[in-house]
Amino acid sequence: MAKVAFIGLGVMGYPMAGYLHKSGHDVTVYNRSGEKAEKWVAQYGGQSAPTPAQAAKECQFVFACVGNDDDLRSVTVGEGGAFEAMQPGSVFIDNTTASAEIARALFSEAQSKGFGFLDAPVSGGQAGAENGALSVMVGGEQKDFERARPLIESYAKMVDLMGDCGAGQLTKMVNQICIAGLLQGLSEGIHFAQNAGLDVEKLVGVISQGAAGSWQMSNRHKTMNAGEYNHGFAVEWIRKDLDICLTEARKNGSTLPVCALVDQFYAEVQSMGGNRWDTSSLLARLNKS
Repeated sequence: MAKVAFIGLGVMGYPMAGYLHKSGHDVTVYNRSGEKAEKWVAQYGGQSAPTPAQAAKECQFVFACVGNDDDLRSVTVGEGGAFEAMQPGSVFIDNTTASAEIARALFSEAQSKGFGFLDAPVSGGQAGAENGALSVMVGGEQKDFERARPLIESYAKMVDLMGDCGAGQLTKMVNQICIAGLLQGLSEGIHFAQNAGLDVEKLVGVISQGAAGSWQMSNRHKTMNAGEYNHGFAVEWIRKDLDICLTEARKNGSTLPVCALVDQFYAEVQSMGGNRWDTSSLLARLNKS
């Protein structure tokens, strides 16, 4: 059993922290909204703290899953941030999807204070978090990864060290680039099938078993065909992630024309009122006329 802090109890962090507690660890949680933290304690046990620093005090491992670079900076090196209280030899595991730049900056800051830092963004969405079946892509030092891995595995079906600090975030960028293209292709396919008068359910039953098959096709085609977009990852968050991808691409010389185009398609979905629709709502843009 380890003494653990978890910072950020959103739709992902809330169940992830729960799996750490179920695995037998002594978990202290912090959330910007104290009511959410108290709800978590009532459901799982453990305790809550009023600041990230107080949550991290005397902990061997500190996890975070917050919104973006600014949120991450606030809960780590901001006033009352976790880095104020972390002890030498402990490890900070960041499950936020953020930039590689801030991962490297926080890694350097952690090193200067004598503790480890892993950038460990996750994939699998809310369902993956609730089922303890996330994929976790990690950047950092091997020794810190080996110590943290058993804890990460409490909420993951797949976890691997991808390279030095920042490699986890870069891997997540590839993940999001691929998803954007898949969802646009799937949206166009379903749109075409609907206009052609095909039975979408029967169609997917056939083509999902071949080269066109994907997780998105198997898990989203029914709700897409029904015009329901209240499942999974929100448009505003995929646009945040794609912005990170496009910014990094400009730095490393990558050309991402499909990624840039799909990002603009999501902007159109937002203009339709779909900011909180899930990412499969690219189909709504095609069917709006």
